[in-house]
Amino acid sequence: MLCWGSSASGQLGIGASEASVFEPRSCCMFDGRGLKEVACGSHHSLFLLHDGSVYASGSNSCGQLGHDKGGWRPELVGALDAQKIAGVSCGQAHSLVVNEQGQVFAWGAGEGGQLGLGAAEEAVRVPRLIKKLCEHRISQVMCGKQHCIALSKDGQLFVWGENSSGQLGLGKGEPSTLSPQPLRSLCGIPLAQISAGGDHSFALSLSGAVFGWGKNSAGQLGLNDEQDRAVPCHIKFLRSQKVVYISCGEEHTAALTKEGGLFTFGNGSRGQLGHDSTRNEPLPRRVMELMGTEVSQIACGRHHTLAFVPSTGLVYAFGCNSQGQLGTGLRGNAKSPLPVRNIQPLCIGNTHTSIVCLCDFRIMNTTKSIAVINSESLDSWRMKLHDNSDSSLAEIYHLASHFKTNPKVPGINFNAVRLLFEMLMKPSFARLLEQATKSFESLLIPQLPCSPPDVEAMRIYLILSECPALQDSKNYISLTIPLAMAILRLDANPSKVLDNWWSLMDCEVFSRLVEMYKSIVVFLLTGGKALLMPVFLESYTSAALRLLEKLNKVNLKVHRVEYNHFYIPDISRLVDIQEDYLKWFLRKADIVPRPHCGSVTLCAYPFILNAQAKTTVLQTDAELQMQMAVSGANLHNVFVLLTMEPLLARNPFLVLHVRRNLLVSDALRELTVYNDVDLKKPLKVIFDGEEAVDAGGVTKEFFLLLLKELMDPIYGMFTQYSESNLLWFSDKCFVEHNWFHLIGIICGLAIYNSTVVDLHFPLVLYKKLLNVSPTLDDLKELSPTEGRSLQQLLEYEGDVEETFCLNFAVKREFVSFLCWSLRKEFVHAYLQYVFSDSVQEQYSAFSSGFLKVCGGEILSLFQPSELMAMVVGNNNYNWEEMEKNASYKGEFSASHPTVKMFWEVFHEFPLEKKKQFLLFLTGSDRIPIHGMASLRIVIQSTAAEEHYLPVAHTCYNMLDMPCYQTKETLRHRLTQAVEQYEGFSLV
Repeated sequence: MLCWGSSASGQLGIGASEASVFEPRSCCMFDGRGLKEVACGSHHSLFLLHDGSVYASGSNSCGQLGHDKGGWRPELVGALDAQKIAGVSCGQAHSLVVNEQGQVFAWGAGEGGQLGLGAAEEAVRVPRLIKKLCEHRISQVMCGKQHCIALSKDGQLFVWGENSSGQLGLGKGEPSTLSPQPLRSLCGIPLAQISAGGDHSFALSLSGAVFGWGKNSAGQLGLNDEQDRAVPCHIKFLRSQKVVYISCGEEHTAALTKEGGLFTFGNGSRGQLGHDSTRNEPLPRRVMELMGTEVSQIACGRHHTLAFVPSTGLVYAFGCNSQGQLGTGLRGNAKSPLPVRNIQPLCIGNTHTSIVCLCDFRIMNTTKSIAVINSESLDSWRMKLHDNSDSSLAEIYHLASHFKTNPKVPGINFNAVRLLFEMLMKPSFARLLEQATKSFESLLIPQLPCSPPDVEAMRIYLILSECPALQDSKNYISLTIPLAMAILRLDANPSKVLDNWWSLMDCEVFSRLVEMYKSIVVFLLTGGKALLMPVFLESYTSAALRLLEKLNKVNLKVHRVEYNHFYIPDISRLVDIQEDYLKWFLRKADIVPRPHCGSVTLCAYPFILNAQAKTTVLQTDAELQMQMAVSGANLHNVFVLLTMEPLLARNPFLVLHVRRNLLVSDALRELTVYNDVDLKKPLKVIFDGEEAVDAGGVTKEFFLLLLKELMDPIYGMFTQYSESNLLWFSDKCFVEHNWFHLIGIICGLAIYNSTVVDLHFPLVLYKKLLNVSPTLDDLKELSPTEGRSLQQLLEYEGDVEETFCLNFAVKREFVSFLCWSLRKEFVHAYLQYVFSDSVQEQYSAFSSGFLKVCGGEILSLFQPSELMAMVVGNNNYNWEEMEKNASYKGEFSASHPTVKMFWEVFHEFPLEKKKQFLLFLTGSDRIPIHGMASLRIVIQSTAAEEHYLPVAHTCYNMLDMPCYQTKETLRHRLTQAVEQYEGFSLV
């Protein structure tokens, strides 16, 4: 051990009466005995050995030595013989120790309550147990001038003593306290280290977040001002520096970073900041003299600072030197770091060396320095700093990842989280898991704040979500739903932080979180009424749905999972979708007050509704509007009958009379004369000269033929992209815009009347209808080569103009030169031109027609791809399922020879011929949004001879078929029928 500085009271423990020691001197008292740690007070010192014994020397005016043997040489504190002490700390005239069981003992001056014994005593000369801390295992204790801080292994912080400057952090106006009080404002933050200055305090989190409070007269809190703080404040300047250690002097502070950088701030009047000046620094400032070296340990005395550089083995000192406390051999203060004299550079071999205690880390009046040198590795020392908890959750906080914790990155090792919880699930840990679960329920989750003190305190929301106990249905009510409620209570900024973290989750972790809350919704809808009162059932269901909504919004931005991963298929079975939609509709229209229609409607959370549920909702909406339109017409007709004006009667149906050879012009003429209300009526189509009654099949063919003709290149309304075979509005068409309006109405009517149509538009059309902005992926779908080219331009890092001889001018009329430095803006402008500006009038006409029929709140329930499937169906063919779901009439059955031959012939057809049969039988070769399961065909026998063809009733998906005797005859007749599918006649 080397020591230097003031020794007037014997505090150096060298056994000699000297006022000051100006150069390091060896103290042989503990040679070969394993000195572990030294703590320095104003005029006394404590020495901790590896065997857990404690020695003290120096002034004993208030009993701070814990013995009465004199203070010129270190003497054993005999009252602690039965204890194995793990840590020591000194204040101005009091002492604290903590044993390996986490119990704290205090002695010395106690007039300010700094001993935490519950009474203000002028002097306590024998160590006493602080009973109020016995319920907690304390891992660290730190003494200020007349206040103390203790950190428990479960992460709780306790404070006691003088509070004149807010150094306890309990809040403005709070008095001093004689016994330990929990500092709740930092609850939830995993703390690595605590430190105390004269009248200020610091706490350091595992991720390097630094919090300070108390006196700030010289800027020692690093907050860029000189106002005292009565509650912990985040030192934002240090957030990105990866701080691993904090040391406090009387009115200055030093911070050590993971990379070995040293920052100081506060009072600089004695040069103790090391910035070659005596100015105060209200913001942390790096000690430039030590740039280029890696500092491994730091310590602050009252007005001086020491730093150890392991690469050279040198200790540097700066600040006040009135008592020789710098050890430089000089008599003056030092404003810049100087090497301590007579300390030979340490040999750096296979094991790192470090200085465990350079000088007092805590107190304010120290005018001495004591250095203990051993071969303990730096990595081991740092791990000790972070070993503040033996609780289960503490194991999750991985040192390397913690420094990545910030508002955009949680820094959680989810593999470690899962491994820990898997371990806790083993039978041998059942009791521990049960205790943890009870703790979560009664303490942790209920106390989660709306505004956490730091982002690091928010990691608990992600960690708890991985706990298997929360995924067990028996804990849904007590744990999982309360966690959701706590998340939903978060203020705006922490809520955004959680969204950011969710967006970075692995798809597997994100998916597991979604599945957990989907399961809760099903659980509540299945058995909630039997378990809960209605008010709680609605509240819990709303919480689960709102959390899913929050996750869904995140997913829409980052696409962690497919949107259909949020579907809850059981909804259609558990809830009357039609009734739910009506409640939602009435509430949106403010027709029925909230209490009368319930507070939770699933239609308010459309992302959980699958295709079947949304189709039901859409059909319900259509039926509702149709009924309103029909009722309006009937009411008007009653009035007409009363007034004897039959010519003014209104048809309750939207009837279109069209000719096959003039289909476009007739449809345009017919739809033009109808108003918006008429378009809401049920649609009936009559082909002139044909006797079929429209029960749905005629309408199907009308849509098919009309759209086929409108898409004809002869009109030039659309451009067909050969690579994708998709259509987009042409910017060089010459037809009137009301034709585009007509197509929009037709698409709207198709959805409104539950009919799929064959439109080869890309997904971006449906995005625009739902006010979703196009992306480069949409251009890749429409024009793959063009889209890939733009992607390559975005990704190329060189000089594109020089390399490719391009200036990025688009070869269209609207764009000239665009600078490559604005390449993202260029791509955005290109997409804006292709999908919006160049076809603005055409698209506007189309969308106005579409929304005239199928607009309103109902569209907000759909994703673009879902809306697309509603219009054009899908091509997810499953012919075996179609056969499985087929039904039979007459003498036909699944085992009938003709039926068996039919299916053999059908399955031998190529894909195009199968699609042609589907068109012949149903009026469309696309599958409804429900899939093949919803396409139920009927095959019935007829008495017709074998030379007759099969006949399709598209209104009912019914096939009339004679009892053919041979497979070849059936194949020939069926092929003839499907190739001649246009036109209707009564059978």
